[in-house]
Amino acid sequence: VQLQASGGGLVQAGGSLRLSCTASGRTFTNNGMGWFRQAPGKEREFVAAISWNGGSTYYADSVKGRFTISRDNAKNTVSLQMNSLKPEDTAVYYCAANRFNSGSSRTSNYHYWGQGTQVTVSS
Repeated sequence: VQLQASGGGLVQAGGSLRLSCTASGRTFTNNGMGWFRQAPGKEREFVAAISWNGGSTYYADSVKGRFTISRDNAKNTVSLQMNSLKPEDTAVYYCAANRFNSGSSRTSNYHYWGQGTQVTVSS
C-alpha cells in the first residue's frame, strides 16, 4: 500500500500550488483522508481533512479560506489546492489515510502515510 504525494515546488508568496495524492495497492474510498505538514524543527501539524465521500471538510485555522481539499474516489486521489501562499506555509506536506470514514485533525487516527512533498514559499 502506497500513498504518493506530488505537486510540491518553489513558489513566490501569493502564488498557488496544487498537491495530489494517489493511492496504490488498495483503495481508500471508504476512508477519510488528510493533509499534514512539517516544517524544519517543528512538529507535524494538521492542514486539512475530508470525509470518505467528500461531504465534510476540515481545515486548520491557518489555512482556512486559502486551501481547499477535494477527492476523486474514481481515481483514488485526494488533492489540496493552495492559494495565497505565505512563507510560513513552507513545509513538507504529507497525505494520509484515516482509519475511519470521517475527516480528522488527529494524527493518531491515520494509519497510512505518504512520503511527503516539499513546498517552499519565498517572500
